[in-house]
Amino acid sequence: MIFIPLDVPKQAQQEYLENYESVTKGTNRLMLFAADQKIEHLNKDFHGPFIHHDANAPEHIFKIASNGRIGALATQLGLIARFGNNHKNVNYIVKLNSKTNLVHEDQKEPVSELLWAVEDVVSFKKNSNLKIRGVGYTIYIGSEFESKMLHDAAQTVYKAHQNGLIAILWIYARGKSVNEKSDLELTPGITGIANALGADFVKIKAPRSKDLIMSNEILKISTQSAGNTKIICSGGEAKPTEIFLKELYEQINMGHTNGNATGRNIFQRSLSDAVAFTHAISTIVYDNKTADEAFTLYKSMAKI
Repeated sequence: MIFIPLDVPKQAQQEYLENYESVTKGTNRLMLFAADQKIEHLNKDFHGPFIHHDANAPEHIFKIASNGRIGALATQLGLIARFGNNHKNVNYIVKLNSKTNLVHEDQKEPVSELLWAVEDVVSFKKNSNLKIRGVGYTIYIGSEFESKMLHDAAQTVYKAHQNGLIAILWIYARGKSVNEKSDLELTPGITGIANALGADFVKIKAPRSKDLIMSNEILKISTQSAGNTKIICSGGEAKPTEIFLKELYEQINMGHTNGNATGRNIFQRSLSDAVAFTHAISTIVYDNKTADEAFTLYKSMAKI
């Protein structure tokens, strides 16, 4: 059963349902292909050792999304405007804010301002006829600028729902005030913030511990503190395929999360390899397959 927030007006409820069902495939889970790194990490994630040369072309992420199996592609509006016309079958989440990684925290506390507003997305959706399903926004809690980002996130979620769009928050603990705290302490608080702001999904970094049982226990506590906001964990830096799939399976089935948000682990591969990997990930997220079954599917599609 799909929960419709009360800030979605009656005239927008059908559109909200269509958007939510399309990205979750009726499962309440989300396989998010998160590809906002062109601004966030400059070109470091797209060219270099162990990165396939296909990745350096901006349209690579769109080709993967178009030919693979995902819930939605999250990236900046400018990129969608440049390449979306060639990939109209893709569900899009518009990332509204971004910053580069050039300004270090010893220079300035992290802050990521809006580049586009929900109104821009609504207008773009109408004019482009693309499948714009929702919006995304990043918050750095613990930064001295968190009040600004919390305000903008709250307004973003509310305005998205007013227009029948789903709202996804990226929330990370950053800044001098959190340097002494671990993600094991902060993760349940992060997911609770997302719920208080009304988000449909929250993208977090999975808590890391030498004790895997402890990490999954923190995820379970975080899932409970998130209420009816669904948790999706980021994939992080590239890792071996089999290990990635096992971690994802454990996050969902032991940590009780509702999917994943993966970027580099997908787009740093060749197109054919990346497409095969999206199918492997999605069969865990949407089809309840095991990690071994997903890896078998990946090997058959990638012809390994």
